[in-house]
Amino acid sequence: MAAYDEPRVAPATAPARGDSSAAGRPRVFAVVPAHNEEAGIASAVASLLAQTRRPDKVIVVADNCTDRTVARAWSAGATVVRSVGNTRRKAGALNQVLRMLLPDLDDGDVVMVMDADSVIADDWIEAALGTLDRPGVGAVGGIFYGQRGAGFIGLLQRMEYVRYARQLARRAHSRAFVLTGTATAFTAATIREVGEARRTGLVSGGTPDGPPVYYHEQNITEDSELTLAIKTLRHECLSPMECWVSTEVMPTWRDLWRQRVRWQRGALENLRTFGLTRVTLPYAARQVWSLVELAFFVIYLALTAVAAYDGTLRFSPLWLAVGAVFVLERVVSVWRAGPLAVLVALSMVVELGYGLFKHAVNLRCLYDIRRGRAAAWQ
Repeated sequence: MAAYDEPRVAPATAPARGDSSAAGRPRVFAVVPAHNEEAGIASAVASLLAQTRRPDKVIVVADNCTDRTVARAWSAGATVVRSVGNTRRKAGALNQVLRMLLPDLDDGDVVMVMDADSVIADDWIEAALGTLDRPGVGAVGGIFYGQRGAGFIGLLQRMEYVRYARQLARRAHSRAFVLTGTATAFTAATIREVGEARRTGLVSGGTPDGPPVYYHEQNITEDSELTLAIKTLRHECLSPMECWVSTEVMPTWRDLWRQRVRWQRGALENLRTFGLTRVTLPYAARQVWSLVELAFFVIYLALTAVAAYDGTLRFSPLWLAVGAVFVLERVVSVWRAGPLAVLVALSMVVELGYGLFKHAVNLRCLYDIRRGRAAAWQ
């Protein structure tokens, strides 16, 4: 076995509990779960080590890797830990390293979890720590943008992400809708509280006598499930604009379909698990609105087609003006994505097609649930 293949951290090597209090500053442990991520792991680690507030330790959790992820993570300067007997994908790997780290952390110390295919802003950690200092804030999520590449389908995803970031910026106090897996930071106290809530049954995913569970290991969207768990425990989850992340986009329609089916199916399963509460009500409303939006669109197309067929189609100055305002909003909201994105937004037709693609994903998930098909990670 090559030297780089050996684990470089063990529980005994973690700093003794209480060190952060003595230093007057929280310690930050950046954890990067990685399964065969040799292409992007070095960039992810480099972005962590280039922070204005560097993490005290960068830990790459190599989960069942068969490529050169371990070698490249080590060469980039990370501590590398191998998961042991993990069959629960990302959530299982993260739980293993959190069980190792948390006993030695103070409540105010911070654990940051970041995807291996992401790169974060240089002051991400500094901004996150400032936000976590606010009363009641338990977690800070990143605002993600799409990386270059993947041709036209990549452009559509980058436009979507730019609009999503704009929506987050306009939410009161930058409240996070989802603590994205691309990059999220928690206080040790918050993640411990989640583990205890799962143990007692207040939040699903754990057992009274089993090992601590922080990320739900049976959930296919563990990050969004953890968001609901933290909010259920009455902690604020924020996404400040300074905490931006650049992440990969799906290169093919097949990959995008599988990704979105997993996201949507996970969202629906989470709503079913948590039930209708003060926390889940806005998420349920978004699901209902998506169906209403699709119904209105289908009715609009049908009425337009009928009017065109029987010769009664007329153009109203009022509705043309309303349409112009709508187009203007679509253009302004993707301005940061570049001139090509602006041209696509002006055309309207392409984005209508992309919207129908996402509605098809929603309908497929509802159909699968209706048929009793089990959710899969894919």
